[in-house]
Amino acid sequence: MKFLDEAKVYVRSGAGGAGAVSFRREKFIEFGGPDGGDGGRGGDVIIDCVEGLNTLIDYRYQQHFKAGTGGHGMGRNRAGGKGADAVLKVPVGTQIFDEDRETMLADLVEVGQRVVLLRGGNGGFGNAYFKSSTNQAPRRANPGQPAQERTIWLRLKLIADAGLVGLPNAGKSTFLATVTAAKPKIADYPFTTLHPGLGVVRFDDREFVLADIPGLIEGAHEGLGLGDRFLGHLERTRVLLHLVDANGEHAGKDYKTVRRELEAYGGGLAEKPEIVALSKCDSAEPEHLKQQIARLKRAAKSTPLQLSAATNSGVREALAALIKAIDAAKGEDATAAPNKPATWTP
Repeated sequence: MKFLDEAKVYVRSGAGGAGAVSFRREKFIEFGGPDGGDGGRGGDVIIDCVEGLNTLIDYRYQQHFKAGTGGHGMGRNRAGGKGADAVLKVPVGTQIFDEDRETMLADLVEVGQRVVLLRGGNGGFGNAYFKSSTNQAPRRANPGQPAQERTIWLRLKLIADAGLVGLPNAGKSTFLATVTAAKPKIADYPFTTLHPGLGVVRFDDREFVLADIPGLIEGAHEGLGLGDRFLGHLERTRVLLHLVDANGEHAGKDYKTVRRELEAYGGGLAEKPEIVALSKCDSAEPEHLKQQIARLKRAAKSTPLQLSAATNSGVREALAALIKAIDAAKGEDATAAPNKPATWTP
């Protein structure tokens, strides 16, 4: 299945059905009177958050969704039926934006969340509604209310507890494959990872979700390499694991390159808790490794972890540090939750 994290969609609710003008005409029944029924309500446009989806690929092949029109009223006081709803099923973590791509309409973060994006039009009244003591035979009926329409953007941001960042070929995919059951593509050339990946880490009696995104290079915020648009998938994480290749030329410069891209992107990524680690330590020469540790320590202003996903060396220490940071972030969220204002949804 291909990965798609953004889609432009046109949606339209259903128009209301028209009311009917009708009179009761039966043999031996005098003064039958008006019996035109009301029109039916148009269908709504609903966004439904479901499980089992992890991409918006369905909206590459269908971009127009229209709810059904309400049925017209009929004689014998028969009302028209309600139009069918248009239901868009999206994965957890989907955000809905207006056409300007800046105004957020809804943020779906739990399975089962539903948002009625557009309401269907009300049906019109039939002539039976207008009967009165002074107007026994009204010959008027209302048309249904018109449909609503708009263009929206669906943007998927993966929900994970921790995220992996680093330059291309820093060992992120290997680390993800080692600690989870995920099977990302792994090769000895840059940009092996072309789209984000998720995996569930099971460490002792704990579980958390780990996200991997394509590597960043200098100038990614200007569109170089694969750009920085995949960084949006890390906005919901609680902690970042920054991997730096021990076999690189200068670990400190590599670290600062990625940090500059995080700061240029914004979204609060530069302020997130960060764990720094040297990866591929098993394949580095001892003297070079010692220099890299010193360089990275000066750049990050903290002692980096040393690990090798290929040999499992230092992996448990990294996972323990991630869990500790995740628990600390959850504690801060729980403290700040009562003061958080309620978000508006349509």
